[in-house]
Amino acid sequence: MIGKGTSIAHTGISIEYGWNQEKDAEIVFSQHLAGNNPQDITEEFKLIQEENTRCQKNTLSFILSPTQEDGRELTKEKLGELTQRFIKEMQLKERQAIAFVHRDKAHTHVHLYVNRIGFDGKAYNDSFIGKRSQLAAENIAKEMGLTTVKEVQMEKDLDSIKVRFEIKDIHQRVMESERPKTLDSYIKIMQERNVEVLPTINRANKLQGFRFQYGGHNFKASEVHRSMSGGKIMAQLSRNKGISKPKEVGKSVQLMGKSLEMSTNLAMGIAKNIIKKTIKRTIDTGIGY
Repeated sequence: MIGKGTSIAHTGISIEYGWNQEKDAEIVFSQHLAGNNPQDITEEFKLIQEENTRCQKNTLSFILSPTQEDGRELTKEKLGELTQRFIKEMQLKERQAIAFVHRDKAHTHVHLYVNRIGFDGKAYNDSFIGKRSQLAAENIAKEMGLTTVKEVQMEKDLDSIKVRFEIKDIHQRVMESERPKTLDSYIKIMQERNVEVLPTINRANKLQGFRFQYGGHNFKASEVHRSMSGGKIMAQLSRNKGISKPKEVGKSVQLMGKSLEMSTNLAMGIAKNIIKKTIKRTIDTGIGY
């Protein structure tokens, strides 16, 4: 579960948004309030807020977002319990508060609004409220047996590693079995294997590298693997064409029927990789001994 928190000044607009019937909004929690519409609730907030006119951002706005799987299982009552636990964790029990659940998207989430001004006229300390909101949400998720942010991040990291490994494997098989000689043919063959190779063009309209899109993920070439930087990919294509000297590479490349100039860094990367491979091949064959 993710928890986000901030201090706001537009109390009425926010509560109206929370109460939005088009989003199938339901009240899941309310304390120290009597109103039954956004206008009345806003007026009740303002009545207390008039006790501290120095505080301009006088309402606390929170969003509590369980994972999609957890959200589908949480009833209105459970979401109310979740909200109540969050308020207790944040030490907001003695303040006016109202919370709504929105189920308008696949991701169920709760909008919680709390009067930052207490009945004593003092403003709630909102220092590091974003971080504190997340820590409170983490604690509640553990208490209620819900998925925490750390668990979600771990799953994302594992999925990311798996996808990057698959892209690298597909790239290696294409280079070894198909041996494409041009950038266009490499992009086409990779696309046939469901990997989108996206050229990265800089502001000077020069090719500076690539991104790979696969399985719902999008990575820079070097993020997939250090052996798949733009310079290394272009150097391998050049070698497939029989180019073995940096000066033979040129400063432009054909892409979709057009000549596209390469950035200085990409051109240097190609040259360095061609030289490295030439030296390695020389050493491997024993020349020079």
